[in-house]
Amino acid sequence: MLFLSFLAMLMIVASACSSDSTGNEEEEPGDSNTNSGEETKEPIKIGVLASLSGGLESYGKQTTQGFKLGLEYATDGTMEVNGHPIEYVIEDTETKPEVAIQKATKLIEEDEVDFLVGSSSSADTLAVLPLAEEYEKIMIVEPAAADSITGADWNKYIFRTARNSSQDAVAGAAAIAKEGVKIATLAPDYAFGRDGVAAFKEAAEKLGADIIHEEYADPAATDFTSNIQKIIEAKPDYLFVVWAGANSPWNQIADMKVQENGIKISTGAPDIPALATMNALVGMEGFTVYYHDLPKNDINDWLVEQHKAQYNGEVPDLFTPGGMTAALAIVEAIKKTDGDTDAEKLISAMEGMSFDTPKGKMTFRPEDHQALQALYAIRLEKVDGVDYPVPVLMRELTPDETAPPIRN
Repeated sequence: MLFLSFLAMLMIVASACSSDSTGNEEEEPGDSNTNSGEETKEPIKIGVLASLSGGLESYGKQTTQGFKLGLEYATDGTMEVNGHPIEYVIEDTETKPEVAIQKATKLIEEDEVDFLVGSSSSADTLAVLPLAEEYEKIMIVEPAAADSITGADWNKYIFRTARNSSQDAVAGAAAIAKEGVKIATLAPDYAFGRDGVAAFKEAAEKLGADIIHEEYADPAATDFTSNIQKIIEAKPDYLFVVWAGANSPWNQIADMKVQENGIKISTGAPDIPALATMNALVGMEGFTVYYHDLPKNDINDWLVEQHKAQYNGEVPDLFTPGGMTAALAIVEAIKKTDGDTDAEKLISAMEGMSFDTPKGKMTFRPEDHQALQALYAIRLEKVDGVDYPVPVLMRELTPDETAPPIRN
């Protein structure tokens, strides 16, 4: 009798073990949430290209910080959209086009991303555009500004949340160009600089100004003496500067007394580290893409508050809202396709799509996928308690005012 009882217990234990094993084998990983019984959907993967080293390192830092905050805001902190977990991989392009190509290829082939975002450099971005087309991946361009990205080199997989050079140009021209005004330009000698000057020249000449001298400097230069001397000799009324990067010409412009030669300076107000070198330009009128206290809306308020909380009290800088906007655009697109990452469906959803951002409402223009957006006419002023010239709002330039020509 004791033997029979022992045998019965063995059969019960064996049956229980067999049942657990069968259940585990039949359930495929990722098919269901074992805690809630709800389906776990495939993750949405995003590859971010940014200059985390090189001449545009600060821009890459701003963009990636904004991108992370954008995902947090757009998903209410869940990092999920329509049941799909969101994953991202950030790669450093080193501000080198050949490295950008390598990193983008790795993101697509090895990480199998659904979207690309980037990059800090127009040259890096232009190098990657053909890969987006080859692999049929939506690429959100941020913060690269060269017109050719949504112009001659554009393809249908490219959407740009960043402003482009023509939008900068319209804003810059509005600040200084009028009938009979003589203007010289200074810009770095690569796509961003040349596209920026070409667009500014077109906008300024429409307002009656004359572009009497164009000066292009080595993007890696630290000595601009010969460039600035040629500008002084041209005797313009204004010098309009198109620049990006840490090696800015502002100190030399002040040292060579350009303004004392009767030449007024105008430019797009740069990020905060560059503003700190522009004390000699207090009173200058120009424009800016963003300064943290210019936009008045709830998303920007959230961005400023959270950025201070998460990044040691620092305020968001010039390209932080752009990184956030790229994330907001992706999440909005995924919502519209109900999580489908098929490129053709995403293109249909995103063409003409309007969405809220830290700079107000943006809209992807169907013709070239350029985001129409506000810019800000500003004057640099000294403000108590701030150790750099502050961009003070003269007026907000609406998305309709800054809409650039369609160039593709």
